[in-house]
Amino acid sequence: MVKEGLEDLFEVVRPALSNKAEEFSFYGYGSVTEEALWTYCRGKLWRKKDLQEIPVHEAVGDILSISPSRYMTHTQVEGFKKAAKSSGFGGLDEEEFRALLAPKG
Repeated sequence: MVKEGLEDLFEVVRPALSNKAEEFSFYGYGSVTEEALWTYCRGKLWRKKDLQEIPVHEAVGDILSISPSRYMTHTQVEGFKKAAKSSGFGGLDEEEFRALLAPKG
């Protein structure tokens, strides 16, 4: 759901969110909704920005640049985090869990 105050930006960029959700559906990711993409943008792309000050053109550009692989990777990691917190994931704390999921390089 969209928090009050951010509703205006959500409604303004909704066509871009809808377009991106349709694109995801075309590529076989039919379960991705406008609201899920909005949550992704707020939590991942704009987490360090004041949403009231993001220009509309920047928000739309960010939305249209989301790749299915980047979105799905983020969704999977968030799912693992939730599962770890609810089950204790073998007693690992958040730092150990991040180290476990970090790419090797």
